[in-house]
Amino acid sequence: MPFFAPALGSIIRGVKRRINTTVIGVLHNIKPHETMIGGKWLNKYFLKSCDGFITMSSAVQDELENLGINKPAKQIPHPVYDIFGESVSRKDAIDYLDLDTEQNHLLFFGIIRSYKGLDLLIETFSSPRLSHLNLKLLVAGEFYENEKKYLDMAEERGLGEKIVFTRSFVPREEVSCYFAASDLVVLPYLSATQSGVTQIAYHFNKPVVVTNVGGLKEVVSHGVTGYVCEKDPDEIAAAIADFFENNREAEFAENIRSEKKRRFSWDSMARGIEDLTAEITGLSKML
Repeated sequence: MPFFAPALGSIIRGVKRRINTTVIGVLHNIKPHETMIGGKWLNKYFLKSCDGFITMSSAVQDELENLGINKPAKQIPHPVYDIFGESVSRKDAIDYLDLDTEQNHLLFFGIIRSYKGLDLLIETFSSPRLSHLNLKLLVAGEFYENEKKYLDMAEERGLGEKIVFTRSFVPREEVSCYFAASDLVVLPYLSATQSGVTQIAYHFNKPVVVTNVGGLKEVVSHGVTGYVCEKDPDEIAAAIADFFENNREAEFAENIRSEKKRRFSWDSMARGIEDLTAEITGLSKML
């Protein structure tokens, strides 16, 4: 977020004037989702103060290179978010959220902004391809834009009783309930670099459906830990239908457990930072 760049860049420069230290920026994304006058210049002010970077997807790596920042960088996927505790049972979660145990649940999780494609998911959810699956959609997050657009869209498609909107921030202690109650997590993003939501889902061993934007496809193995779809309601609906019709839940959950250990551990992130630090300090000694 460019707003914070002057403060962060100034702090880093101040520290480096006083201490011989290596500063690594961990980059979730560089370009803000909403444009800001002077945003590119402000972000470059921060980026130039760092000695190297961890980028969390190839999309972020490309953003860094397009800004002309020629410094050491290492691409490491976002580790699994494990700060929300262990999963609760599906029954306890459904009881807590006052849901129906006989229904299957899709989850859209996180702050609601236009680039996250909730409108695409609502359109998908109205597909006849899904009508026999006894689905309910949980939209768990706070609106950062006018919610009327989405509420009206749901009503116009006759989905008022099939979609639950929390319309508020989900407290940390309730996060596990939303994921435990859900069978499948859907990220129908219109644009993205990557997303922490996939890594929360993986923590709870929940398969995901993502759109083929940014680096989302890099963390989802299609047909193994979830589905990668184009931004097309019919294709997303087909993926959701395949998951339930072919009982993929147990198979995908086991695959996610293997992927967590292999690719998305915090140990892997720590080793990557150590390797990058060694590269940066080695280059400094040569110069």
